[in-house]
Amino acid sequence: MTIVPVTPVLMTPELKQRAAALLKAYEEKGLKIATAESCTGGLVAALLTEIAGSSAVVERGFVTYSNEAKTELIGVPAPLIAAHGAVSEPVARAMAEGALAHSRADVAVGVTGIAGPGGATATKPVGLVHFGLAGKSFATIHLERRYGDLGREAVRRSAVEDAMALLERVLTL
Repeated sequence: MTIVPVTPVLMTPELKQRAAALLKAYEEKGLKIATAESCTGGLVAALLTEIAGSSAVVERGFVTYSNEAKTELIGVPAPLIAAHGAVSEPVARAMAEGALAHSRADVAVGVTGIAGPGGATATKPVGLVHFGLAGKSFATIHLERRYGDLGREAVRRSAVEDAMALLERVLTL
């Protein structure tokens, strides 16, 4: 039996190049990264760790798909989730801040959204993704994207690209 390695379609050569450049820049600055991912299911961490030597920068990743995981693993307050929903600016910020607080990282990105095809509401459509970026040396940043109903894979790929852009932004702060 031949075992064929499976690489997610979203890990394009361009994204891998971006990841390699990001890791090199973070290593030169002595910075470490943590991720807290819901709708991306660990794809940001997977992309970063696809690069050899990533252990010098990637401190840890949290896949906090359920509300309970968000609360138990990274300390997102359950009342915050109840008040705003898991897919919201306050929860994305809390995810990033929680990943930072529950790791030895200098920078953390949080991603929460609705990749589809189900799970949407009138106010929270498929393709809505909230990001948080927390760091020890800057105030938490929020980004909201409404990609539309592009299909699950395209929404998740777009979210990974935007998470990368946020992590790249740290280099200019």
